[in-house]
Amino acid sequence: MLRPSGNGKNTLMARQISLRTELSRHLKAWPKSGSMELLIADMHGILKGKRVRRSDVAKLVDNAFPFCGGAVMLTSLGETVPGIPYGEDDGDPDLPAQLVPGSIAPVPWTRRPSSQAMFRLFEEDGAPFYADPRTILERTIEPFTKRGLDIVMATELEFHLLRNDTDSPTAAAARIPGIGLEQPGAQVYNPEELRAIEPFLDDVYDWCDLQNIPADSAISEYGPGQFEINLKHHDNPVLACDQAVLLKRLIKAAAIKHGFVACFMAKPFADDAGNGLHIHMSLVDKNGRNYFSRGRESLASPPFSKPLRQAVAGLLATMPEATAIFAPNANSYRRLRPEMYAPVDLLWGVNHRDVAIRIPSSDAGNLRFEHRVAGADANPYLVTACILAGVDHGLRNKLEPPRMIERGEPVRLKTRIPTRWDKALDRFARGKVLPGYLGVDYCGHFLRNRRAENQRYHNQVPVQDFLWYLSAV
Repeated sequence: MLRPSGNGKNTLMARQISLRTELSRHLKAWPKSGSMELLIADMHGILKGKRVRRSDVAKLVDNAFPFCGGAVMLTSLGETVPGIPYGEDDGDPDLPAQLVPGSIAPVPWTRRPSSQAMFRLFEEDGAPFYADPRTILERTIEPFTKRGLDIVMATELEFHLLRNDTDSPTAAAARIPGIGLEQPGAQVYNPEELRAIEPFLDDVYDWCDLQNIPADSAISEYGPGQFEINLKHHDNPVLACDQAVLLKRLIKAAAIKHGFVACFMAKPFADDAGNGLHIHMSLVDKNGRNYFSRGRESLASPPFSKPLRQAVAGLLATMPEATAIFAPNANSYRRLRPEMYAPVDLLWGVNHRDVAIRIPSSDAGNLRFEHRVAGADANPYLVTACILAGVDHGLRNKLEPPRMIERGEPVRLKTRIPTRWDKALDRFARGKVLPGYLGVDYCGHFLRNRRAENQRYHNQVPVQDFLWYLSAV
């Protein structure tokens, strides 16, 4: 994947050569592919882009193509927000765009054979566009590169499969054999729940293989019709986030084919578990050793090394101001409730699922933390950028975390993570750490975007108002 490249001609030439070779091999392998979808993730992790004919694809390798710069700063509804540049105030200008090497892949679910590729945006002078989520993530990687550290991470995505034959959202719970009625209860970790969707899973794994998305294990989660698919760890955070957004797209396509609707909303059902985006992360030094363990732990048990403690401390210190990114919309905050396996407190501990930062059981080489706050509706690039900002903040300032929650320890939760959208945006606005990593301007745009959508959402009059108040008042 690309690193910030400035306007270096040698870098551009190398990229073009790489893309020419990649495209040539792809078109030979998929000679019937008649078009290519060009994709970029916006502020919310929603893919934007366009489709081009096969005859025009080769032109994209040797030349930048124009694309709307404001496309990565729209609301969740795809609308511009006054006061944010590259929008309605300044004529909605285009920026140069270029394909991302290594991202060309077939799209196996379209009616006619087609392909896809990621692209990124650049400033007019050739520098990476400051509001492209890839650029923001790359900026937060730089402090670790300077330290000689590599970042190894993996994502876990939870989602619901919904029925597509009802007038209201309904979980696609498994049916009881011989009766045909829906199976009651959560049925968490039940392999029969996976067997019931086996044709769907078969396509997910086959399509992931075609698109080089390293899908790993799948499990039945705590809610009816809820599942989780993990991605294998990777030492390139940008590529790991590419794979996460592309996996969501792929799962949605597979669900449609098999008569479902895939739902990545953070909390689709009030009384069932919500959908999270859990990120596992460790650091590796230049000698290939786990920076968190330094080889001293045979198992993930305290006392932990200073680097791990400092990383956790930085994550907890920045968590309140980062919650607006971990929980980016109105529905996100329905998930952040106590006793629902979603973090609401600034806690960490070993092998404990009530904490925000969990240290999974592992050996010394695999010692890592699991960040459990973000919802499946969040932007993986921005979530990872905030996590890296927190880790660097903790290492740089040698912070110490609060007392660790012991394995099996009962927890009395306090809501020290903002659990309401307005409060989270207020904490983000007062943040002192994230602007130095994500960029002051970008933080301002994000805040304006989210406040505008927040206001519009709360201006709506839902059916709930009539149910509660029409007769009563």
